[in-house]
Amino acid sequence: MRAMSEEYDVAVVGGGLVGAATAWGLAREGCRVALLDEGDRAVRASRGNFALVWVQSKGIGLAPYSAWTVRSSNAWAGFADLLRDETGFDVCFQRPGGFHLCLSDKELETRANALKRLHNQPGAVDIKSEILDRTQLIKMLPDIGPDVVGASFSPLDGHVNSLRLFRTLHTAIAARGVRYLPSHRVEAIAQEGGTFRLATSQGEIRAGRVALAAGNANMRLAPMVGLEAPMRPERGQIVVTERLRPFLHHPTGTLRQTDEGTVMMGDSHEDSTDPSGLTLGVSAKIVERALRAFPLLAGANIVRTWSAIRVMTRDGFPIYDESESHPGAFVVCCHSGVTLAANHALTVAPMIARGALDKSLVAPFSARRFYVQATG
Repeated sequence: MRAMSEEYDVAVVGGGLVGAATAWGLAREGCRVALLDEGDRAVRASRGNFALVWVQSKGIGLAPYSAWTVRSSNAWAGFADLLRDETGFDVCFQRPGGFHLCLSDKELETRANALKRLHNQPGAVDIKSEILDRTQLIKMLPDIGPDVVGASFSPLDGHVNSLRLFRTLHTAIAARGVRYLPSHRVEAIAQEGGTFRLATSQGEIRAGRVALAAGNANMRLAPMVGLEAPMRPERGQIVVTERLRPFLHHPTGTLRQTDEGTVMMGDSHEDSTDPSGLTLGVSAKIVERALRAFPLLAGANIVRTWSAIRVMTRDGFPIYDESESHPGAFVVCCHSGVTLAANHALTVAPMIARGALDKSLVAPFSARRFYVQATG
């Protein structure tokens, strides 16, 4: 096919939550943006996420990740308001605080020790977490079962309506003039004379800059522009009940009641990268733990269950990088596409629009950290 005649300021590769948030932020900065998406055939984590805006325990082993997560959590209310003003859609963001439930004294001790390690790291920020015993916890979650011995709590945790967020972002980018190009799987990227030429299944796209936000596919794409994105994708499963009376007014790390009344359950990690399969034993374990936490779920009907492939870097922390060999090429890659959406739209996108990532972002999150660890 012949090349499209129009050239864009930025081509964003990846039409999921990370790519859509970045594209919207770039358009807000006045950039002409093309969003290249593989389409519905893509292994899309954005349709399988748990929709938490989560701060607890983020950053153990990399303190700047904790600060980065807190920053996005604090920006989320304003981000949701901006999206509502532009689209009329409410993504139902709530930040009532969240819990990590523990079903044994050993689990509670392990959780407390993990939060201490997080807090004691050099450069750590205050995530305002605390450990609650059962007596304290039952005042906030009166429907917990007898197996719940306590929990950690952070007031900075919240959640959204995940599918509505995805729809809202795509409505917002359309309103901002972003050209959405589905069925445009990127096969090759070259830079000539300061212009990137992206070869896709539907023809060539040209842009002055390129932002790789394609999740696990960044592993294949990043080397084309002199970057790296070491990944270890894994499968997770989600189980959803019918609508129930409101009883769970705070999200937990593995359970949350949506604004529509359904209850989502999920906390599985499998090496499989087949999104079309389900492991019934894994689903059973998810449900068994949920019933121990909230016995009232025993009478609920399960209406949906599915699996999805997590976008997971090798160490679990985000990768934000820019290319030295291909100036104008960037990679934006993370597992927490919902939690960090506000940062991607309101902080990272303006940096890309200016043509450079801040050193304070690249220093902790560049993929170069993997090679420093390997040789250190």
